[in-house]
Amino acid sequence: MSWTKTHLVGIEDLTRDELETIFRVTTAFKGILTRSVKKVPALRGKTVVNLFLEPSTRTRVAFEMASKRLSADVISISGSASSVIKGETLRDTALNIQALNADIIVIRHTAAGSPAYLSRFSKIPIINAGDGAHEHPTQALLDCFTMREHLGRNLKGRKVTILGDILFSRVARSNIRALTKLGAHVTVAGPSTLVPPTFERFGIRVSHDLKTALADADAVMLLRIQHERQSSTHFPSLGEYTSMFGLNKTRASWLKPDAMIMHPGPINRGVEIDSDLADSGRSVILQQVTNGIAARMAVLYLCSGGKPEALGETEDE
Repeated sequence: MSWTKTHLVGIEDLTRDELETIFRVTTAFKGILTRSVKKVPALRGKTVVNLFLEPSTRTRVAFEMASKRLSADVISISGSASSVIKGETLRDTALNIQALNADIIVIRHTAAGSPAYLSRFSKIPIINAGDGAHEHPTQALLDCFTMREHLGRNLKGRKVTILGDILFSRVARSNIRALTKLGAHVTVAGPSTLVPPTFERFGIRVSHDLKTALADADAVMLLRIQHERQSSTHFPSLGEYTSMFGLNKTRASWLKPDAMIMHPGPINRGVEIDSDLADSGRSVILQQVTNGIAARMAVLYLCSGGKPEALGETEDE
């Protein structure tokens, strides 16, 4: 178990061993979250700045809670409260935060590649909380961790279907990269305008036949339509999308009886998934949210120089 990275800008940069290290540390921190005192001094005296230049609820709050559970001080900055709206460059914003003696910057930005750009000159860890339609690495980490809890530590050979707006989804891209590195078989499904055949270059299956895509899945992940990233309409209406690709009771019957239903949020109930399914016993959506705290604790701990071995053995070998 080893970790040498300072930044986390994408799943693409991680090896399978590094993914496994994050999962082990996540397991250790999830155990802490079940205690009466849900706090450890791992980042005491350090300051984490959440630079969220794009709207967020779950990810921002999860990073805030993760930082506080590690005893760090937390400052959150939104786009409307930053000097970016006055014309300051992202580079100058990050350098000023660094000059203010912050220890970690967690960034969400509409521009793909912005965390990687900052990591080139930053002397403190840069953690990607979502960059455009490029990547959302901590979401993929918590999603894979949740699958491991339900399907077993070894995801090799497991079949995962990601259904919805794949073209504009950073969650899909990060999950595809993580799952394929872990040996899972991934299918992406949805309308052809949002699931183009170019995704086959990732070594995955592209399907526009929903029944086939769902039939053999161990887990199905629903994605919302990313209206904010689309410059044109990719299907006639939300109603038509729902009638053809929304997960309802009938389509859920095509799944294996024990197949997991997942969603990174926010959910558009009645569009990509019916409320009854989102709230059903097969849904692990809220477990994903809870696991997001532990996964982000692991990333903050490791990127700030924490040693995995200091937490002891956390999973049976």
